Amino acid sequence: MAEKYVYNFKEGKKEMKELLGGKGANLAEMTKLSLPVPPGFTLTTESCKRFLSEGQTIWASLDNEIESHLKELEQITNKKFSDRENPLLLSVRSGAAHSMPGMMDTILNLGLNDRSVIGLAKTTANERFAYDSYRRFIQMFSDVVLEIPKVHFETIIEKTKKKKGVELDKELDGNDLKEIVKKYKEVYLRETKEEFPQEPIVQLRLAIKAVFASWNNPRAVFYREMQGISKLNGTAVTIQAMIFGNKGDSSGTGVVFTRNPLNGDKKLFGEFLLNAQGEDVVAGIRTPNEIAELKVLMPKGYQQLKEAAKTLENHYKDMQDIEFTIEDNTFYLLQTRNGKRTAQAAICIAVDLHKEGKITKEEALMRVKPQQLEQLLHPNFALKAIEQATHIAKGLAASPGAASGRICFTAEAVEAAYEKGIKTILVRQETSPEDISGMVKAEGILTARGGMTSHAAVVARGMGKCCVAGCSEVTINEEEKTLKYKGGILYEGDLLSLDGSTGMVYLDDIEKTKPALGGKFTELMGWVDEIKTMAVRANADTPEDAKQALEFKAEGIGLIRTEHMFFKEDRISSVRRVILAGTVQERAKALGELLPMQKDDFYQIYQVVEERPVTIRLLDPPLHEFIPVKAEEIRQLAETMSLSEEKLKDRITELNEVNPMLGHRGVRLGITYPEISRMQVRAIMEAALEFKIISKIEVQPEIMVPLISDVKELVYIKKEIEDEIKKVFIEKGQTLTYHIGTMIEVPRAALTADKIAKEADFFSFGTNDLTQMGFGFSRDDSGSFISEYIEKNILEKGPFDTIDQEGIGQLVKIAIEKGRQAKPNFKIGICGEHGGDPASIEFFQQLGLNYVSCSPFRVPIARLAAAQAAIK
Repeated sequence: MAEKYVYNFKEGKKEMKELLGGKGANLAEMTKLSLPVPPGFTLTTESCKRFLSEGQTIWASLDNEIESHLKELEQITNKKFSDRENPLLLSVRSGAAHSMPGMMDTILNLGLNDRSVIGLAKTTANERFAYDSYRRFIQMFSDVVLEIPKVHFETIIEKTKKKKGVELDKELDGNDLKEIVKKYKEVYLRETKEEFPQEPIVQLRLAIKAVFASWNNPRAVFYREMQGISKLNGTAVTIQAMIFGNKGDSSGTGVVFTRNPLNGDKKLFGEFLLNAQGEDVVAGIRTPNEIAELKVLMPKGYQQLKEAAKTLENHYKDMQDIEFTIEDNTFYLLQTRNGKRTAQAAICIAVDLHKEGKITKEEALMRVKPQQLEQLLHPNFALKAIEQATHIAKGLAASPGAASGRICFTAEAVEAAYEKGIKTILVRQETSPEDISGMVKAEGILTARGGMTSHAAVVARGMGKCCVAGCSEVTINEEEKTLKYKGGILYEGDLLSLDGSTGMVYLDDIEKTKPALGGKFTELMGWVDEIKTMAVRANADTPEDAKQALEFKAEGIGLIRTEHMFFKEDRISSVRRVILAGTVQERAKALGELLPMQKDDFYQIYQVVEERPVTIRLLDPPLHEFIPVKAEEIRQLAETMSLSEEKLKDRITELNEVNPMLGHRGVRLGITYPEISRMQVRAIMEAALEFKIISKIEVQPEIMVPLISDVKELVYIKKEIEDEIKKVFIEKGQTLTYHIGTMIEVPRAALTADKIAKEADFFSFGTNDLTQMGFGFSRDDSGSFISEYIEKNILEKGPFDTIDQEGIGQLVKIAIEKGRQAKPNFKIGICGEHGGDPASIEFFQQLGLNYVSCSPFRVPIARLAAAQAAIK
């Protein structure tokens, strides 16, 4: 039996997203619910996949199915696809299994030609409408199918409006539009050396091919990589009878969300335009009206929209993003999908839907993406700073957040600045999908045109990026690279600040403050702690880091990198003398200077952490990070050490390493200079005992030995550590519980974990180094080629961002299994950067880790990811 590539809307259902794409599956579902959906059919994602791999060979089977479904559509609509008098016109739209707003291509009014446009004008008695539809079709077809730049067409229509002295497209009459159609066709002929195609079936086939091909356009590929949805088959294509919102003031089109996508409020949120087609709203060409105004202008249409919104939200049990069109006062639904929303809205909607009895706690938790929580941790402008700032304009508060940066008028300029570490604001008339890479790398986005449901607004909200849209109080000239406002002019590179929560635009950089969390966020995170089974700790090197982590409800400290404590100005000289000392006595003297400083560091952290576990890693510096380089630093150090500069330089040369990351660091340093490890352990234990005496709280120091590759290294250093701890206990006349464990970050350690576990109290995986050594990639240098690996499908994701489950993950798995063979209840965690990555956390949950540890600001993300991993 031949494979089926085309389904009409009556044959599908919402569960068929992978085959019919989100749009096709939801159109089928709405048809089943007897909602007013224009009839149509969907070409499957499988047909796209075959087209992209085989090319033309699929058309023999596709043509027959398309022809059959077109005949059915003609019967339902009582129109003919190629008819001169009463033509059936189509919309051709892409639809992936996961929503990709604005990333791929759409063609409206397909089927019009020089003959049928006359018939359409007669049957509708509306010449303006017919030629408006034809000019739109020519422009969309030229852009999507032939990639003729839009600017050629936009220039023509802008000149026509200027000549006539009007501002809006809808103020042009039938004769104006006839002339525009003629000029558009001349552009097509000039750019392609061919006449505009007149056969509707040829137009349709070319349009389908173009939508299939748009699956691999750079912006779509980039968006899928950014959203982690690279494994999708391809796009489906929905072909639907056209409904016209551009027939006059009894017609219109709009986008509405069933709840507010900015804050989650339970009321309709959206926009519409009279006498327009859907692309006008989404592309932001005109700034639309708020949805509430529809109630006054078209009360019947508004009521139908309200009822449809309620039906769809109750059916999908989630906030919906709905596209609708009203043609001659008759209401139609063109699309529904789960709406993109800010983190604040996601939390509010999830909590409210649970309280309304529509979803369980578990479902509520699964509705919030862990990465979204980063948006809530973004700073806001300080109130005092705002009062003193220079306000220059106000637009629409399209996506919350506070952003400052240098003005860039193109995505390319943003990317170039980003490479230099310069923060930017992308400033555009309106954004288009081609701007996606710049939008990702900008701090914020400002557009002069477009509404709350424009491309800029929707994509910015999905990314958690600050956006002010539709700011008509400024004039943006992208060619001249200027932004004019009442009272002045700004140029590329000038500083600008945006408040995406109020729509305000300010001059210069503005001071920012930490966000305040509470309310529904606290409620949701309470559910997180009920459900997750894996603890979340934080990597913290200072009391401030530890305090921040505990504010985010970290359950302890999973990593203190003691070498980070030595970079302070008052310590670096002593550390350098420890490393460069020629004798044990010289080293002991320098260590004696560091001991009270280290002890104070630990005491301050204990004051914050109290009885919670604290994992302290012994010194692990690649030595080159501490050795002086500048002539002045060498001169001063030589004086302090009573050495000649030449002698000191010789000592520095002796310590120089070709590959310091694989050199004299970690446990190797402790074995060569055990007095360093002894000093650190003494500082850890003396601080803990003093804190116990003063506060009556017993802390839980976990002393972690870095970079073990052989159990004998641990045996040696453990003996030194325990001997020093005994001395401290005798001197202080006090004891406390402590643990000695090790990091598993060398592949050999993972493979011999059963032996190491017999000598260790715990393991913590250092997945940064484990990845570095497992792949043979330098973490510091791999940035120059990793992006190429991802682009060329050699790697799906950067291995330092998400754990490589197939390789490095297997080393982790082996170490866990071997460790727990030796000690069944052995405590094992992870403190590498992967500890804050949701995809990695899910993998670690499967392996049975006791905890993950991550940077303080990723603690909420890790907590939610751990709960979701437990649910899954």
